[in-house]
Amino acid sequence: MASVYDRWHLSRPKKGAEPCAAHSSKTNVLVPSKDHGKGKRWQVRWRDAAGEQQKENFAKRSQADTRGDTIGADLARGLYVDPAAGKESFRAVAERWRTSAVHKGTTPSRVERGLRIHIYPTFGDRPIVTIRPSEIQAWVKDRSQVLAASTLRVTFSYLVTVMHTAVRDRTIAINPCAGIKLPEVRRPEIVPLHQDAVRALIEAAPARYRAMILLAVASGLRQGEVFGLEVDCVDFLRREVTVRQQLITPDKDVDADEEEPPEPYLGEPKTHESYRTVPLVGLAVDALAAHLQQYPAAVVDIEDRTDTRKPKRRKATMLWTNERGVVLKRASWSHVWARMEERANESLNKAYAEAYSAWVQRGRPKGEEPAPVRVPEGTSMHDLRHFYASALIKHRESVKTVQRRLGHSKPSITLDIYTHLWPDDEDTTRAAVEAVLGDVPALCPPVATISR
Repeated sequence: MASVYDRWHLSRPKKGAEPCAAHSSKTNVLVPSKDHGKGKRWQVRWRDAAGEQQKENFAKRSQADTRGDTIGADLARGLYVDPAAGKESFRAVAERWRTSAVHKGTTPSRVERGLRIHIYPTFGDRPIVTIRPSEIQAWVKDRSQVLAASTLRVTFSYLVTVMHTAVRDRTIAINPCAGIKLPEVRRPEIVPLHQDAVRALIEAAPARYRAMILLAVASGLRQGEVFGLEVDCVDFLRREVTVRQQLITPDKDVDADEEEPPEPYLGEPKTHESYRTVPLVGLAVDALAAHLQQYPAAVVDIEDRTDTRKPKRRKATMLWTNERGVVLKRASWSHVWARMEERANESLNKAYAEAYSAWVQRGRPKGEEPAPVRVPEGTSMHDLRHFYASALIKHRESVKTVQRRLGHSKPSITLDIYTHLWPDDEDTTRAAVEAVLGDVPALCPPVATISR
């Protein structure tokens, strides 16, 4: 509990001591202490959760009583916050969280970069207790001019988590991020690639990677999951592929003095639900078998971090490697993909020109004019995953099935991304209801027989 003391007067004066002429009364004789008249008169004293003596001084008794009551209540409820702890810098609290948090894949490097580039310049050296909600709202407005709304939300989540860590550690009493308004994220509707564009990409792929592109289209695997496949992940008899790991290429730290880029490693899939087995069509299985005949799997010495408790280096028989027998990296693959996209669009433009010429020669019949098809700018392997999802949805697969095939952690994620692709067919609805109620006898005579 907290107690209030009078610093200017002795609580146990000796007999015969000279009374205080300024503050004594007929009913209350006070004896001045050595601190009489120095500083603030009233002092609140208490012992914190660790048993350490703490104290604060106040000019008025009423202020000291209020503070004492507050501290006593907080101690009793386990909500006490050490005033000295709030003087710790935001950077110190953030680094304590960052280095102890459990993250997967490239998340640690993204967190470090987000804090260093966007948060530390504003709040890093500030005592964390001094950061106010209005300042955080101003920071959000400033960063919204630099970051996309979705990226800002991710960066803001780091700030929220650091503040939440400070609250849990009793460094601050409340999280100043509460109630902060963020820019609205307008997720653009996914427009799946045209099937002709997908075929053009497959045909434009270098021979060494053509089966890989076909596999991505036929399985909906993420790029890292495709790159991380070992030969034994494919069951050729059962025609299925098992996802148990992904290839992760860490982001290079721009402040590091590394001459060599970070080495890729095998890590856990993105979520628990990403551990999955996906059925394959015969065409994809045949393409994989032909690929292995032409490009035998390479044995690669690589670090395996799929068991975070026991990381190790091992020999992995990788399904996909480059010409030098090295696992695929995001940076080098982006150049291969760019050339593929360029060749695919050249092929599509040529096909459109031929179709248009033929249409003109036929006299331009109405309703038969060919439409140009292109691989849109900014397309990536992830768009092959969207194409796979759209194919499942088009053929009436359930939300749960699509979620399992894609390895989403929750069905709500699947719906958030693809809900607009599910058919909304009134005739299908009528057919479904009629199939249930078709044998139920009519409760009323047909309208035409009702007498007027």
